[in-house]
Amino acid sequence: MSEQNMNVHEPKKRNNTIIYVAVIAVLLGVNIYLFVNRNKVSQQRDEAYSQLDTVTTDRDNIKVEYDAALARLDLLVGKNAQLDSMVTSQSSEISRLRSQIQGILSNNRATSSDLTRARNLITQLNTKVKTYEQRIAELENDNTRLNKYNQLLEDERDSTVTTNIALSQKVRLGSVLHASNIRMAPIDLRRGGKKEKETTRASRVDVLRITFDIDENRVAEDGVKDLYMRIIAPDGSLLSNEAYGSGTTDTYDGQSLDYTVLKQISLKQGEPVQNISVDWKQNGDYARGSYRIELYNAGYKIGSGSVDLR
Repeated sequence: MSEQNMNVHEPKKRNNTIIYVAVIAVLLGVNIYLFVNRNKVSQQRDEAYSQLDTVTTDRDNIKVEYDAALARLDLLVGKNAQLDSMVTSQSSEISRLRSQIQGILSNNRATSSDLTRARNLITQLNTKVKTYEQRIAELENDNTRLNKYNQLLEDERDSTVTTNIALSQKVRLGSVLHASNIRMAPIDLRRGGKKEKETTRASRVDVLRITFDIDENRVAEDGVKDLYMRIIAPDGSLLSNEAYGSGTTDTYDGQSLDYTVLKQISLKQGEPVQNISVDWKQNGDYARGSYRIELYNAGYKIGSGSVDLR
């Protein structure tokens, strides 16, 4: 073979080498790309799993908060009649909150934004529950103060008033007064009424002076209050004289009640009225025996007392 022919084949050999190198470079580049892309996909998948775990954890935590809020609400409802009315008046708002929260928690595709909204709704629900709890505390405090006030009245009330259920209910509303420290002093007037002396002798009595206190009332409104007094003689008859102010009033159950004299007092809320004095003078002599006093207010008997004359 000639030298000229050998030179003709040498360029072809070099061209094949370049092609091999190019192919290898392309394959290497593809492998690098696939490797990098696979790592990126794997990272994205791990991030997605992590985000899913986070959402699931958040949903579980929010559900615990939601169940706790419902438990508090269920515990409060039915505990107090006034609270039941309050919850009923706002039931549509509570139902709306519960429906929205439940809808988000039951959605398996709920996003972090959805769960954040659910947590805000639970905060609103808890705010309402807290309002109910505060209202219950206020009502319980009011009941405690009212019970103490009623206990004070029951301790001082005489047996007749204590056994009167209607009066007990009326007192709780603060519309009935209570009399205490009831005394009756028979007075012998001398020197034309300029000198007074207490006596127990019926033949010397000119005036029966009744003195009593009206206890502190923290509920009744300020104003003038009517007190009806009955003085019952030893024979059971009522001392009365229309010329001296005797008359008739009604009891709490609509019955007529004759009284000896009417006494009006000015009452201020939360302040007692002490040493109220009423004089009763009759035209005839006083009989011997025990005289009984009964005091009424708003149709209820509020106190009684007695004195003996010999």
